[in-house]
Amino acid sequence: MSEKVRIALVGCGGISGAHMGGYRNLLDAGILNVEFAATCDIRKDAAEGRANQAAELQDGKKPNVYTDIHEMLEKEPDIEAVDICALHRVHHELAVAALDAGKHVIIEKPLGVTMKACALMLNAAQRNDKILAVAENYRRSPGRRATKWAIDRGMIGAPRLLVYIDYGEALGPWGWRDSKLDAGAGWVLDGGVHYTDQFIYFLGEATEVFAHARSFDPRRYRDGAAKQDPIWVTNEDSCIAIVQFANGAVAEWSSVRAAPGRGFNQHIIYGEDGSLDFGGGLTLRGQETKNIVGDYRESLSDDERERTYPAGVENSIATELWEFAQSIRDDSYYPETDGVIGMKAMAICMGALESAWINAPVNLRQVEACRITGYQDDIDRELGILDTRWNVWAT
Repeated sequence: MSEKVRIALVGCGGISGAHMGGYRNLLDAGILNVEFAATCDIRKDAAEGRANQAAELQDGKKPNVYTDIHEMLEKEPDIEAVDICALHRVHHELAVAALDAGKHVIIEKPLGVTMKACALMLNAAQRNDKILAVAENYRRSPGRRATKWAIDRGMIGAPRLLVYIDYGEALGPWGWRDSKLDAGAGWVLDGGVHYTDQFIYFLGEATEVFAHARSFDPRRYRDGAAKQDPIWVTNEDSCIAIVQFANGAVAEWSSVRAAPGRGFNQHIIYGEDGSLDFGGGLTLRGQETKNIVGDYRESLSDDERERTYPAGVENSIATELWEFAQSIRDDSYYPETDGVIGMKAMAICMGALESAWINAPVNLRQVEACRITGYQDDIDRELGILDTRWNVWAT
């Protein structure tokens, strides 16, 4: 194994625990390719906790602990990469600081709080010639890989329709995720960007979206049973969208968290000859459903298997972190979900909200280029994100 990448973990809250679990998985498989140099969080106790976990992964050597990223970057010049697991509203601040300090960056989804925030990061990565990756793990599961494999081999013919429907009920307050300013949007962005990344993975470039979004329940309750102790929510809880793709396929995407009673979920792609669900279930005309994950696994060459599931690791967070570090050391690797892919997945989410804002379809290239921003303008003003552009036409 090549020399390990010196990395810092920035943002030591909930999702960082999943990242630490991924690193543990790599260690157990004998392929941990990072060395923790520092942890950083505005809450020192949180940074200390992750530093202690990191020490367990490297023979007791505890990384240094910081509460300010600028101090960390100044005092730790040998850091090569930063793993950012902070709340959405500060993604761009942390990432730009790291990129301008000459560090590679992997950042938890969504890439940014607005499209202009994304542009700041993409521009910083470009001017510093550094890797910007988005920790987007859903597409890496064996079921999703099998679905993509089957589509690419024409098993259902040309894709026609993608149906992604989730109806259910939000249960109580959800901290900073209830704030548009902190989160950028509700579940249509937070969980939704996982889904839109898969849309792109399966169907390619998205071109247009038309959507309706609403907040049916602007109040949630700490005491849900008695409906007492309310919290005001500034994000949508329901979005129903139609997304068009360059290959002619159409997606029906419903993300509803204001539907009490019976829940409903359906995640499936229809082609001219049959359908595939997101878990690798293939159903052809007049035939029973067959799970093709095993067939997909058997199709992999030794090299493909090692690159997709290094040392047999299938934990999707572990493999995205491994690939990111590997990309820094080996030019034959590159993050599958880089900043541009992360931006495009986020553009579908923000495009849905922008469409609802003006009650008209929106061109997603315009959304990506920060030319349609009405829904996002109050966030950008509040956070001081100035007018900026990403040269989408060059991608």
